[in-house]
Amino acid sequence: MIEPGTQFGFILAAYLLACIVLVGVVAWIVLDGRRQRQRLADLEARGIRRRSAGKGQG
Repeated sequence: MIEPGTQFGFILAAYLLACIVLVGVVAWIVLDGRRQRQRLADLEARGIRRRSAGKGQG
């Protein structure tokens, strides 16, 4: 049988790596969302509208 402490370092490293990757993905999504909203605002400021907005709404 494996002793409880022999694999602790590997398990801890795996959880830390998973946590770092998860935080990185969340940060990437948040930053990309901000960038996309800024790009949409820039396009709308130039008078370019989304097709789904229709001709009478823009």
